[in-house]
Amino acid sequence: MTDILQHIVETKVGEIEAAKRRMPEAKLKELAAERDPMRPFAENLLRVNRHGTGIIAEIKRASPSRGIICADLDAADYAARYEAGGAAAVSVLTDASYFKGNLSDLKQARRACLLPVLRKEFIISPYQIYESAAAGADAVLLIARILKEAVLSYFISLCDVVGLEALVEIHDEKDLDTATASGAKLICINNRDLKSFKTDISVATRLVSLLEPTQIPIAASGIVTRDDVKRTKNAGINNFLIGESLVRAKHTVAFLRYLLTEC
Repeated sequence: MTDILQHIVETKVGEIEAAKRRMPEAKLKELAAERDPMRPFAENLLRVNRHGTGIIAEIKRASPSRGIICADLDAADYAARYEAGGAAAVSVLTDASYFKGNLSDLKQARRACLLPVLRKEFIISPYQIYESAAAGADAVLLIARILKEAVLSYFISLCDVVGLEALVEIHDEKDLDTATASGAKLICINNRDLKSFKTDISVATRLVSLLEPTQIPIAASGIVTRDDVKRTKNAGINNFLIGESLVRAKHTVAFLRYLLTEC
């Protein structure tokens, strides 16, 4: 599989069509309009930017590159642990085919804590944005690499309409140009190339200097130790999205507090 991202997107097209047959988009719009009050995702990260280190702690069952991480993961339990450990927000991977996640994980996680919850998904259709709001997400991930500039701009605007915040993921300069032109303010710099799933922690430290002053950077992937956090913070990034190392940790709360401790 030379381009994992392409395969994921192709699979997602079929999944969305099947979902539409189960739940028409018009019904999803009604459910999205009735969602619970949104929790402040960006506000939490801005507060962290002023006072220290922020971690968006991820609930992640598996990945194409690492296989099964935690097959019997309890989303509610992990969300509660993440909150106890001092996370700024919770991220939930909901892709079923490649990451073994689901929307039920997101709903359970949000009920189990008071933190804002990010839906991490491969979003290519407005249907998924309505679906995210209806499920109770407070924010969604939008991947610049799989969306044209006009589509990304529209999705960001649609998120605002339905009460979601948009975290836009980039991996290189071209992605950043697309994100900036689309009006993205929350920028997730992914150290992992989603085409090959190879990870290089220097990607975020290199790209952060190219962001606009009004954009908030978040580093994702490859953050495993406190030294990784310190190195990335020295480059000007105070917020992190961390998944696998937290899920694998024997003592989740203690490990999260360890990562948050200033070096």
